[in-house]
Amino acid sequence: MSNTTSSLNKFLIIIAGPTAVGKSSLALDVARRYQAEIFSADSRQVYREMSIGTAKPEKSEMEIVKHHFIDHVSIFQKYSVGHFYTEITDALHSYFKTNDVAVVTGGTGLYLRAIMDGLDEFPDIPQNIVSHYDHVFQSCGIESLQQELKSKDPEYFDKVDISNPRRLMRALSVIMVTDNTFTSFLNQSQAITYPYVQIPVLLELPRELLYERINKRVDIMLAQGLIEEALNLYPHREKQALGTVGYQELFDYFEGKINLQQAVELIKQNSRRYAKRQMTWFRKYGKWTTFNPEDKDLIYNFIEQQFPE
Repeated sequence: MSNTTSSLNKFLIIIAGPTAVGKSSLALDVARRYQAEIFSADSRQVYREMSIGTAKPEKSEMEIVKHHFIDHVSIFQKYSVGHFYTEITDALHSYFKTNDVAVVTGGTGLYLRAIMDGLDEFPDIPQNIVSHYDHVFQSCGIESLQQELKSKDPEYFDKVDISNPRRLMRALSVIMVTDNTFTSFLNQSQAITYPYVQIPVLLELPRELLYERINKRVDIMLAQGLIEEALNLYPHREKQALGTVGYQELFDYFEGKINLQQAVELIKQNSRRYAKRQMTWFRKYGKWTTFNPEDKDLIYNFIEQQFPE
């Protein structure tokens, strides 16, 4: 697939799937095969300070193929799906002026949906409501947020990362302001006509194999220095970006709430739960063609069937 300045025949290959399924490796191979660049749709790899715990591609891989939206902002900056949507829309518009194929990969459902369907219109949240749920979290813990969301919006509760307090507080704030479920806002997007063809590829593995890969990935992260990375970030643990699996468990360890073995087991357990929620989301949103990540010939054939003869 050669570069061109034509506005026709532009292709966005979207490689999605749960954590540890092999998205990054396949995306690299696909990008090399079609002379494309990679655009990350990962809400944690976007932060410069979080590397080991977010399983970023190796520097050598990013030297082979240019990656966008990795190490993009700091944890000290506010960054949301709204920022991402605006920036990636502009980035793809510029990119497709001189290129025919781009590869998007990641496992963050809201980021992927923003690319594929546009961005949902969420209401502004008054500061007093933000403060209310901050107080609930600080005084009653995350379990209180989980119970309230499960009661008010069980559908979103089944999809969201329930170990991420910021996601829970955001949903509950929208519910309080609008007296509607958070899910109703996720369902309001209208399909947008883009000047490129989307080729959505979903990677799946048998659950036992995926869970084995997740456990192994956590062990590798620990060997690479995850504890040291988390310790360096511990003084900034209140930052929204750090409210995620892999860091929160180690923060609890640093505070003496659990021992190291418990922290490691919780990281593995919560990562497996997150993968399960990701797959639930993928089955609900998007029109995917599903492949085993090892079936590269089948994946290439599917992609090339979408190209013009």
